[in-house]
Amino acid sequence: MLKPFCNVTDQAQCRFLGLPSPVPRFRRRYAVVPCSRPMNKPTAPVQVQAIVSDQGSPARLESGPCSLADRLRLGTLTEDGLSYKEKFIVRCYEVGINKTATVETIANLLQEVGCNHAQSVGFSTDGFATTTTMRKLHLIWVTARMHIEIYKYPAWSDVVEIETWCQSEGRIGTRRDWILKDYATGEVIGRATSKWVMMNQDTRRLQKVSDDVREEYLVFCPRELRLAFPEENSSSSRKISKLEDPAQYSRLGLIPRRADLDMNQHVNNVTYIGWLLESMPQDVIDTHELQTITLDYRRECQQDDVVDSLTSAEPFEDAEPVSKLQGTNGSPAITGDKEDNHQFLHLLRLSGDGSEINRGRSVWRKKPAR
Repeated sequence: MLKPFCNVTDQAQCRFLGLPSPVPRFRRRYAVVPCSRPMNKPTAPVQVQAIVSDQGSPARLESGPCSLADRLRLGTLTEDGLSYKEKFIVRCYEVGINKTATVETIANLLQEVGCNHAQSVGFSTDGFATTTTMRKLHLIWVTARMHIEIYKYPAWSDVVEIETWCQSEGRIGTRRDWILKDYATGEVIGRATSKWVMMNQDTRRLQKVSDDVREEYLVFCPRELRLAFPEENSSSSRKISKLEDPAQYSRLGLIPRRADLDMNQHVNNVTYIGWLLESMPQDVIDTHELQTITLDYRRECQQDDVVDSLTSAEPFEDAEPVSKLQGTNGSPAITGDKEDNHQFLHLLRLSGDGSEINRGRSVWRKKPAR
């Protein structure tokens, strides 16, 4: 057994040897959370508040079971019960060479908080935000479009608070929006929006959202339309043109790893972001950081598929490449000349027959001095 260089009770000797003084022992205190209970007592499940429908009248609160995960998460429904907030610590394995979170980390957190939101209202005990009716009918949500804007990347050990809510999107799907904040300062450091459609898990065919499913989740949605990007002509809704051959940059023969597959039995939507960026030119990666990325998902990808990633530079259009919300409502303003920014079109396709898998667009800004 190794012995310390000094007696832990001899603080003067520790200071002389240049060692940190021993930390005095204090009785550990725990924060009291609404659904906590002693872990060593087999008591009945603790009750928490959940929103339920009341035949079209405003939602009311009723009790429901609280799981161990619910008690340990740093997340909760907002007061009106129509959105959900959760705090995350950026881990060392979630940052890249700049010691800041990668865009894949951001996208994974968006997915996580969305699923936790669904679990907090009683859905998705064995699927990605699926309702009770959806699970009975073997229906799943699949991503149709994703748009992410990052004004400032969180660093290792930063705490990020993410708020999310969902709403109906026509007759064929739903949308989910997010706002990301630096929890220490309250600054808005990013926003995102997405569209989702339903797929039959057995036939792998898209299916319209039925009234039964819609009624199940609409009670948890804002009564009035609420958007993460409310301004007109937002870049979040811009059409993505198809990238035509020959592309300027390419990365061919990408093969899904087993870890890329999720519980929906296909490649997870976050993996597509990494694939798109695989064909980015290295000189841009070295000097710039991703500011905005938009993806249109055309088809799902299975484990045996082989994928080509293509990228070409695209001139800026008249429309703003990023949201006008940056620099407002607590968002840090983006600095630097527009000439320093770059915009690219992306395409993922099957190596065999060239079928489109995904279209994308990205905007890159000059890396800030750190």
